[in-house]
Amino acid sequence: MLHQRLFCTKIYPTAVHHHRGSRHQNLWRIKQVTKSNLSETFEEIKTHISNSDFIAVSLQQTGAYSAPWQRVLPIDTDETAYLKSKRAAERFQVLQFAICPFSVKASKLIVHPYNFHLFPRDELKIAMPSYSFSCQSSYLASMAREGFDFNACIYDGISYLSRAQELAAADRIGPSSTSSFVVPSSSTNSVADSVFRESTKSRVRHWINACKDSNKKTEDVLISVLRKLVSGSEVYGSRPCLIISVCSERQVQLVLEMLKEFVDVVPILVPARGGGIQAVRAVLTSSEEDKNLLEKELQDMEEERNKRVRGFREVIDLISASQKPVVAHNSLSDFTFIYSKFLAPLPSTINEFRSSLLLVFPHVLDVNHLMKEIGPVEKVNNLPASISYLRRKFFAPIDMEVSHRAEADKVQIHGRNVLRISELFAKLCSVLKINPETFEEDYNHLSSAIQCHANKFNPSSTRFGDPIDEDVRIWNKNSRRISIDNLVFLWGLEGGISAGMLKALLHDSHEVFSKEFDVQMVDKNCAVIVFWTPGFSERFLRIMDSGEIFSESLKDMISKGLAAASYKTYKSVCKLGLWEVDLADALDKALEETERLTEAKSEEDLSVINWNNDEMINLDDL
Repeated sequence: MLHQRLFCTKIYPTAVHHHRGSRHQNLWRIKQVTKSNLSETFEEIKTHISNSDFIAVSLQQTGAYSAPWQRVLPIDTDETAYLKSKRAAERFQVLQFAICPFSVKASKLIVHPYNFHLFPRDELKIAMPSYSFSCQSSYLASMAREGFDFNACIYDGISYLSRAQELAAADRIGPSSTSSFVVPSSSTNSVADSVFRESTKSRVRHWINACKDSNKKTEDVLISVLRKLVSGSEVYGSRPCLIISVCSERQVQLVLEMLKEFVDVVPILVPARGGGIQAVRAVLTSSEEDKNLLEKELQDMEEERNKRVRGFREVIDLISASQKPVVAHNSLSDFTFIYSKFLAPLPSTINEFRSSLLLVFPHVLDVNHLMKEIGPVEKVNNLPASISYLRRKFFAPIDMEVSHRAEADKVQIHGRNVLRISELFAKLCSVLKINPETFEEDYNHLSSAIQCHANKFNPSSTRFGDPIDEDVRIWNKNSRRISIDNLVFLWGLEGGISAGMLKALLHDSHEVFSKEFDVQMVDKNCAVIVFWTPGFSERFLRIMDSGEIFSESLKDMISKGLAAASYKTYKSVCKLGLWEVDLADALDKALEETERLTEAKSEEDLSVINWNNDEMINLDDL
């Protein structure tokens, strides 16, 4: 047993100046990053990520769920929990993304907190991607109370493209450099190819000669302009260039291959507005040194363009490339948002999501799961509650050093949860005797003490990814688990009925309620009945279907529309995306859809039987 002790945290006085009457959490200095200071911050956080052992993340979204039952509940399996989180990630938007590279050295916690303000927009001006998202007033009101500047977010927030969106944008605007343009070579040139290549080659040769001749002699300005018009010559910066129009990717390939014969020419692709390549710009350089300089300029321009296109995703890619463990609170919610916004559209199943995510972030640690190792589950619903619990129960001294260049007069509370996560992780490692400095070989192999807590995403799950184990909890305050086969959803209830009132109505109304059972309200009109005796849930559903005699009060409820269904129907609700405000309406629709599919299947089977009978009759005739 872990003994009850005191809990303390000391903030280095060099890191934070204490102000009278304020709690130290509100005085943590967190660097706020917007579009205007992203470039300077990027190299700074890159260094901190490289030098740190862990990276804490915390997101501020515009919402999480549209109805109480759409939250991830104790009764949710890994599958239904993921589908609910997927729904939220696809509807709502991330406006703040806090990142904190940190290391734990004995009792010293070294943190580097940053809070990035995000706002998606069409930076490329190509009408893609088209962003729209939902907002919950309670979330926006909470941000406003903390002094969040929505105008600054909209006008100076950092944009981004996911990896999938970047690929789509590249297809839309075409490659910006010849190195990224790849077309399979044709074994032989057609007559049309040969004619196009030779005519273009002759044009380029005459243009180069004309440019070199004009440099040797002076001529009238009008004649010079006419010469450029005839040859199609233009200027790229201070260098002469020639625009070569193309009608297909094959012609682009022919032009690029032909220009290799002219050592002083550097080709640049000109994208078409609707996608693809509309021309190749041939730029004439004056020397080998000038050519190298131009190629370096083009490379720098491409890198700058890619950074502008990716925006904040450059930071996500930094975290991924580091392969460092990422620490979160409620990792399922955070990482469905991260996957949806910065990687690709979310997969349809939890197993696909997990497999794909771990290729990008191989080690995800959730402080929720670490908290379950030391305390009752009802104490770990949120960060303040977890910290308060540890403060009362355990002695885990941590000296926190916030070491970056944030100005003392610009102390910000935005993104402070990422510091709480870092602190909580360090304290939990201390209490659980986990050495956070221990790694096996490299960051690809965490120590076994930490690895056993990694990559668990459902906050209610204890054995993630086991397809056989579909046991769930019923209450936050009780760790007792039960198979989903023993759960029945009951709806069509009168408004205002409580779990206790419903349990009293059901008690002794039939033999199935003579043994231990419980009732938990899911929303105001729907409850889940927990049968602790195996097999009683199936019996109850058969009774509801058959109309077997119940107590008078229950018969009255049935006459007013009381309905029941197994957990399978609840799963169907989530899979079909029936996100109605009331769970009762969603369950009704799921039953209707199941009935429709059953009828369609029956008709299909009947048609197959009739077809087989007809075939047998025909064979008999033979």
